[in-house]
Amino acid sequence: MSKSILQEYKHCWFCGSVINLHEHHIFGNTANRKLSEKYGLKVYICAFHHNLGGKNCVHQNKEMDRQLKVLAQTKFEEVYPELDFKTIFGRNYI
Repeated sequence: MSKSILQEYKHCWFCGSVINLHEHHIFGNTANRKLSEKYGLKVYICAFHHNLGGKNCVHQNKEMDRQLKVLAQTKFEEVYPELDFKTIFGRNYI
């Protein structure tokens, strides 16, 4: 299991809580989830902001999801300048 390149400490990305955290792979589906794991493109999110908060959770709020994808791509390009994000993930989010 690879370490997040976006967070050094485990706390909810959105609210800072350290209770009931879930590991969220920023790029989903089977193939991209594995790539998110490989490149450390994941964050910790409390249960509410992960999948229990309705419109306030990343799995149901497109803006929250997009914000994480843009941030992840930006960080990926900084950490892995020799790799092409679009070739690996199939899309440019920036």
